[in-house]
Amino acid sequence: MKRPTAEMLISAYSQGIFPMAHEDADWDVFWYAPDPRTIIEFDEFHVPKRLGRTVRQGKFEVRFSTAFEQVMRECAQPRPHDGIWISEGLIEAYCELHELGFAHSVECWQDDELVGGLYGVALRGLFAGESMFHKVTDASKVALVHLVERLQEKGFVLLDTQFTTAHLAKFGAKEIPRAEYERRVSMAMNVDAHFI
Repeated sequence: MKRPTAEMLISAYSQGIFPMAHEDADWDVFWYAPDPRTIIEFDEFHVPKRLGRTVRQGKFEVRFSTAFEQVMRECAQPRPHDGIWISEGLIEAYCELHELGFAHSVECWQDDELVGGLYGVALRGLFAGESMFHKVTDASKVALVHLVERLQEKGFVLLDTQFTTAHLAKFGAKEIPRAEYERRVSMAMNVDAHFI
């Protein structure tokens, strides 16, 4: 499969499953439900002091869902030590999901140029973070801080980051067993939260 439908994505995320495309498999899409699963608990979210100062200084203009496809395409660019897993088929699928109101971006702008951000899927009380990028130091981190603030403000109960990275660990991301994650997803599906 090269391109899942929006309906398939909604069904998958509501069950704790997400897709990734593989360059070495001719960009076929495979489905994942890792065990353990990484999440960020809102009450354990840690903002390093220096980053907190950067956020307060307002170096970036932060916007929500104004350049979703552009954020996705930036996230799809090759990076050192990272494989590419965002295919053209996935970009089309998530843009459809965005148009339906289920996928969103947090963007950092400087002088009207997109310099960092992230995107993910918002489904009931779940936000599943997919990918982030930066062209300017701290831009993706500032986007993450604003994402967490937004999710708390809007009543979300679960922030999924899929896998643990050194970058996310600095913010307090932690691993939980898949069974626990699936229980939390089930609870999140009963929450009426809206990102925008």
